[in-house]
Amino acid sequence: RLLEADSKSMRSMNGSRRNSGSSLVSSSSASSNLSHLEEDTWILWGRIVNEWDEWRKKKEKLLKELIRKGIPHHFRAIVWQLLCSATDMPVKNQYSELLKMSSPCEKLIRRDIARTYPEHEFFKGQDSLGQEVLFNVMKAYSLVDREVGYCQGSAFIVGLLLMQMPEEEAFCVFVRLMQEYRLRELFKPSMAELGLCIYQFEYMLQEQLPELNIHFRSQSFLTSMYASSWFLTLFLTTFPLPVATRVFDIFMYEGLEIVFRVGMALLQFNQAELVQLDMEGMSQYFQKVIPHQFDSCPDKLILRAFQVKYNPKKMKSRLEKEYAAIKNKEMEEQIEIK
Repeated sequence: RLLEADSKSMRSMNGSRRNSGSSLVSSSSASSNLSHLEEDTWILWGRIVNEWDEWRKKKEKLLKELIRKGIPHHFRAIVWQLLCSATDMPVKNQYSELLKMSSPCEKLIRRDIARTYPEHEFFKGQDSLGQEVLFNVMKAYSLVDREVGYCQGSAFIVGLLLMQMPEEEAFCVFVRLMQEYRLRELFKPSMAELGLCIYQFEYMLQEQLPELNIHFRSQSFLTSMYASSWFLTLFLTTFPLPVATRVFDIFMYEGLEIVFRVGMALLQFNQAELVQLDMEGMSQYFQKVIPHQFDSCPDKLILRAFQVKYNPKKMKSRLEKEYAAIKNKEMEEQIEIK
């Protein structure tokens, strides 16, 4: 598979394949041309994968810290599968059967596939392998979950998985993400969960950056205008892949909380510039400036994200109830009007 053109990763992969033993990843598999730091990282992650259950139960804190620093490129496929428990899913055996069936969403999926990572080698061109396998996974999912079917945005998540692993594995991971990580709720036709995420994010904005919040309101610059894609594509349409993948590593372990944290960190970094701009200027700024601020230093963004105040209890109990009450009231009013 076409990996991102990262010569270091390629070098270390070639070196590592020479003597990987019978275990999943051999700990002695670092090649001599790696720096000591890379070699240590390679050996450490090899050990983590081989002793996964023990790390998950007894060394959780250290594992979380290591994931926040970034999973090494060549371990991502297996670690992501382990993180979301997608290694032995019965649905994997249905995959080839699903591909033989036809889905009502096929036309929609075909239309969107060309817009998914159009610059990436793997997905370039109508007959590319990337577009073919992406279509397969999206179609298979639309048949397994007919309520959601296919939703725009989800192809970016599947595309990222396909850059790391074969299509059957990517399919299993995607099914698991939809079921266990709130994504299915986000992608349901009503998109009610997206409304809730935006409501929760607005609360954080109001509480932590009141000046920016007032400015946004005065310019009628709605949270949904810039933050919807953050939640729906987990920053995959915001940042270049190396930065977005770091956020995705953390999402695989800690869930949607990282989207709130990174979103707030971005606004904190850019508050001084944003308050000077009008609505049009802010739209441009979000599209052109923000995506490339951390190309050379994703750690800076991750570090700031974990300094953001985030209260899971408040998000869950208080804000979810508030949002549900608002929605119920709206429904009642609509019924009354009808």
